[in-house]
Amino acid sequence: MSVTVDLHSHTTASDGRLSPSELIHLFGKRGLKTVAITDHDTTNGLGEALKVKRAYPDMTLIPGVELSADSKDTEMHLLGYFLNYENDSFQKTLSKFREGRIGRAITMVKKLSELGVKLKWERVLEFAGDGAVGRPHIARAMIEMGYVASMSEAFDKYLGRGAPVYAERDKFSPLDAIELIHSVNGLAVLAHPSWVDNLESQLPSLVEAGLAGMEVHYSSYSSGLIMELESLANKFSLVPCGGSDYHANNDPGEALPGDQGPPQESVDRLREIAMERISTH
Repeated sequence: MSVTVDLHSHTTASDGRLSPSELIHLFGKRGLKTVAITDHDTTNGLGEALKVKRAYPDMTLIPGVELSADSKDTEMHLLGYFLNYENDSFQKTLSKFREGRIGRAITMVKKLSELGVKLKWERVLEFAGDGAVGRPHIARAMIEMGYVASMSEAFDKYLGRGAPVYAERDKFSPLDAIELIHSVNGLAVLAHPSWVDNLESQLPSLVEAGLAGMEVHYSSYSSGLIMELESLANKFSLVPCGGSDYHANNDPGEALPGDQGPPQESVDRLREIAMERISTH
């Protein structure tokens, strides 16, 4: 059965390489029916995307965001869905965290220079354009200069957590991230859980805080890992979610929109939970 749901994707509003318009057209071309744009710390691509989506009346676009969080020496990313994203307080908080991204990127470019990897900060900003500055923009500058051959090599050798030039920035705790998502009537879902250390021991506190789902059908996850995560999601009564995490990086083996995603049943369950939250608040 073909996948018609993709709940994880990025645009030029953060670190994706397609504009919101281009991404919506790609969704349409690939026959997707329910999609979410989940840019890092920003919802600035949603207005354009919603306008373009009018050309695809059979497509549903769920307003989303992806937030970074730290807990017990591990990083977590929380996806927010069905957001009342135009809320002023919510936008001010996101703006603060985007500013933190700039400071971290400057620090990492300086660290790279000390290792002999010379990049122009202005070029990193050009790659970011109007989007939230992130590590992928540094990686693209490195690829352009020939220091690395791919995004994955840049992260493995230099930019990833534990790599030589990795730098921290202000982040939420996972519980704060869930609370922020809830503050705008959104649902919180744990992204790419295989990245989380000691996952099973971390889940009870997240569920208690109101975590609604967990990515199970993610990017290039193997069938074995999907089965393992689905079992864990069932154990904690979490909705099995997922998607391609598409950035248009053109890396070898990069999943395309619709290559991986949850069944429509998961979207229906999320929508029911969202309606229950609204009716009780």
